[in-house]
Amino acid sequence: MSEDNHSKEWEKYEETIDKFIQIIAKNMNLYGITSSVGRLYGVLYFSDEPMTLDDMRDALEMSKTSMSTGVRALSDMKMVESTFKKGIRKDLYQSEEDWYKSFTSLFGNRWRKHTESNIEEAEETIEELKRLYESTDDADLKQRITNDMDRLEYAKNYYKWLMKFIQVIESGKIFDYIPKNE
Repeated sequence: MSEDNHSKEWEKYEETIDKFIQIIAKNMNLYGITSSVGRLYGVLYFSDEPMTLDDMRDALEMSKTSMSTGVRALSDMKMVESTFKKGIRKDLYQSEEDWYKSFTSLFGNRWRKHTESNIEEAEETIEELKRLYESTDDADLKQRITNDMDRLEYAKNYYKWLMKFIQVIESGKIFDYIPKNE
């Protein structure tokens, strides 16, 4: 095989991988992750070796600060981890290869925060409506408040159910119901 053909094959390979990294980045938006952080994850995922922030900066042509922020975000979501290699003094990072683990961690973290907040907001709203109910003489307003407190109790019950669902995902029990494809 000529060197020119060999070079073209490698170029085609890199284009193909880059295309898939763009798909990863685009899909990460579903989880509230910016496409630049998604691209960073994709580059780490397809790297055969752990990478330094400088390696990432060179691969993505972004600032070292952006790489550091992105790695921290991915690390918080348990999608990358720092690693050690003898003889290298700089911090090294590699992607979490288990996408099931990454999903359960990411899903759990994101949904837990929002669900806990929604439960708290519903409880605060109920308390405020109770005070208003006690202070008013308007029968129509009292009926409206009663109806809305019923709705809020329903919402709270839903959010409590959702917390159970989140626990099933975070604990890994979800895989008892929907096994991993391996």
